[in-house]
Amino acid sequence: MAKSSSTEGRVRVLVVEDEESFIDALSIGLDREGFTVTIARDGQEAVQAFAQATFDIVLLDLMLPKMSGLDVCRAIRMTSDVPIIIVSAKGEEVDMVLLLEIGADDYVTKPYRLRELVARIRAVLRRREVHERTEGGDERISRGPIEMDVEGRRCFVDGDEIKLRKKEFALLQLLLENPGRVLTREVIIDRIWGSDYVGDTKTLDVHIKRLRSLVETNPKEPVRITTVRGVGYRFELTKSE
Repeated sequence: MAKSSSTEGRVRVLVVEDEESFIDALSIGLDREGFTVTIARDGQEAVQAFAQATFDIVLLDLMLPKMSGLDVCRAIRMTSDVPIIIVSAKGEEVDMVLLLEIGADDYVTKPYRLRELVARIRAVLRRREVHERTEGGDERISRGPIEMDVEGRRCFVDGDEIKLRKKEFALLQLLLENPGRVLTREVIIDRIWGSDYVGDTKTLDVHIKRLRSLVETNPKEPVRITTVRGVGYRFELTKSE
């Protein structure tokens, strides 16, 4: 049965985990970091717990009794866009593209340090908050030295305006709206060029190269728009952002 410790105003985390050695340490650690923790020890219990309560984020193990983590993720995504962080054991085969396609926001590998896990949780929550503000009508997006005036179709780097073509503007906006999140090539092409696009996928690489030439201090060694080999691209945030 799921258990929880509730404190008003705290971030509510559903932890789906069947290894007792992780459960006890994780519950205590997250509680000390200011989170309210609910534990589900198998996939079916997780789906039931999610249906019965409201959570701000889900920490979901892949290997679970009764129902796999992948199936739990799919079930949650049928009714909610709550942030989900997948947990996988070291050495376990993980298809990053599949995880992203079914709606996972991030993943961590066991064994992990609590400090790293908490940082990942807070980063995912920040990204969601930014996305919700943008969806809610915030017409300016600011990431480090980059600022976009969405309605005015203008973009600035360190206060200087840069000229972007229509697709470049849409691509940069998509990246800025999902800071720290890996966007697969398929997702990007679908969002920017449309699901019926049949052209050369290298077009995306050309657009990324041009964006880097405009927003990176050293485009040959990008630190903002980075490549996740074999998967896609990610806009990186610094610790102060």
